[in-house]
Amino acid sequence: MRIQVNGRPREVEATTLEALLRELGYEDQKVGTALNQEFVRDKDRDKVVLHEGDAVEIVTPRQGG
Repeated sequence: MRIQVNGRPREVEATTLEALLRELGYEDQKVGTALNQEFVRDKDRDKVVLHEGDAVEIVTPRQGG
């Protein structure tokens, strides 16, 4: 299915937000997520179903000052 990930079009196999994080290699990282501009808690990601055209934002923490 075709979705947007961090503003870029992407073809993915995942059907849930949790599966998308695994597919993109984020499963071992602490990240923030949003689906169509709505924050998604980490404990809810396995229940959030992705649909064609959805926009997903994945935010990773950065160090620095």
